[in-house]
Amino acid sequence: MSDGGTLVLRHINADDVVPLQRGFARLSPEEVRMRFLHPLTELPHDFAVRLCDLDAQTSVAFVFVDPPEIAEREIRGVARAYIDPTTLSAEFAIVVQRQYTAQGLGTRLMRCLIDECGRRGAVEIWGDVLLENDPMLRLCESLGFHRHTQIGDPGVVQMRLALA
Repeated sequence: MSDGGTLVLRHINADDVVPLQRGFARLSPEEVRMRFLHPLTELPHDFAVRLCDLDAQTSVAFVFVDPPEIAEREIRGVARAYIDPTTLSAEFAIVVQRQYTAQGLGTRLMRCLIDECGRRGAVEIWGDVLLENDPMLRLCESLGFHRHTQIGDPGVVQMRLALA
């Protein structure tokens, strides 16, 4: 990290509820809107539990989290995908705390998702991105994603990547 600290990259797990809520609390309203596409003022406990305790058959999530020696760990970045078992299309979502952006964390998280979804048989990975979210659009395009306009929602594009 640019501040000299280290983060641990790993799969999310059911014990990450409190670190996820701590990390969410540090996100600005704008960061939350860019990730969820609408305002969300808190991450309720039940929702955080669902985000951490995944169905291993259809979902995957990777996190950058403070190392274990930190007493009150936070999740600093998270990327997740849901693989539809019928279409084998994986929908992604990703967020990295502002203080950790522009350091390659988003790229690393997205590559982990792409690799894992491909290993699980997904034929594509996609996500809805606000047109104003230039960093996410650039990240996706740098990894080979293509833009697809959303009919009826001119402020959102769908970023898609075919998986071999």
